[in-house]
Amino acid sequence: MSPIVVTWICVIATGAVAFHGLTYRDARGERPIVHLLFGAIALMFCLRFLLLDVFGLF
Repeated sequence: MSPIVVTWICVIATGAVAFHGLTYRDARGERPIVHLLFGAIALMFCLRFLLLDVFGLF
């Protein structure tokens, strides 16, 4: 596989994890702090892959 395909797979995977972590609610309608924490971390990695590897901004 080419490096750009691997990069896009990383962007999509970390974006999906971030979306799930930041929008998850338990049965009582609350957001567990662990989901928010790992969702935020995954969002940072998603933006890192997108800005550095795909767009080459920094």
